[in-house]
Amino acid sequence: MNLTLFDVALGLIACGTAVWIGASMAKKQARAFSGQTSQDGNNHSHPSGLPPVTCMDYGDMRFLHLGSPAVQGSMKISQPFDIHLDYVQRMMGWLLLTNLDQVQRLRTMQLGLGAAALTKFCHIQLGMHTTAVELNPHVIATCRQSFHLPENSDTLQVLVGDAAEAARDPQWHGKIDALQVDLYDQDAARPVIDTEDFYSDCRQLLTANGCMTVNIFGHASRYDESLQKIRTAFGPHAVWAFKPTAAGNCIVMAFRTPRMFDKHALQTQAQAIEARWKLPATQWLKVLAPVEP
Repeated sequence: MNLTLFDVALGLIACGTAVWIGASMAKKQARAFSGQTSQDGNNHSHPSGLPPVTCMDYGDMRFLHLGSPAVQGSMKISQPFDIHLDYVQRMMGWLLLTNLDQVQRLRTMQLGLGAAALTKFCHIQLGMHTTAVELNPHVIATCRQSFHLPENSDTLQVLVGDAAEAARDPQWHGKIDALQVDLYDQDAARPVIDTEDFYSDCRQLLTANGCMTVNIFGHASRYDESLQKIRTAFGPHAVWAFKPTAAGNCIVMAFRTPRMFDKHALQTQAQAIEARWKLPATQWLKVLAPVEP
């Protein structure tokens, strides 16, 4: 039987708690950082108030968990620098409005690291100056140990910090070309920061042509409320949204400067994106539209 990534994720969640907490499976497949010594020889003591970080393998897939069966990120072990989940691929939608020949000169920031799929793709595949901000230091340690996240360098900075504080930090204001926001709680139930003030701060991070992509749940009752906060923060004609994925993830794109939705130009751009990086950009256009004021 052929399993999609969504099938695998649902299977893990459905069968889940027994697999998640079972001692024998945990010893064989999981690496939890909660005061234990990891493969790098360091003792990753569990910080107060933060959930334990665990990864689990299922065939060629590796999944990240934060103290619950909910999947917080994933990686295909045989292709560790590609993006496989459709909603994560859509977080790259800002490429539709970018000069692809100039991507390496741009700066990207991720608020929330997850399994580092976006951080790795932007840094390695696109060659961008990349900064990621993650609250839980053990997520960073796990990504470095088990998800092929490179060490920091002149062009990659993965920082321990609070996303709201980073968004308010004037050192970043007006410097980020592509901002990717994915800040969910440990149960992957709702964004942990979802206020108009936060989205206004995110807008301040962007360059004049910059774009924020943010993951919110399109099937949740709070979706319209979250979308309205983003629209208020960014203004009219500056917000586009994808239809929700089967899992309910809805990616919203918000621009510092309002942009025209030119379907013909976007189609040409999408084809170029697919040719360069194998992202399904032409499929994005079937489920992407401006949010009416």
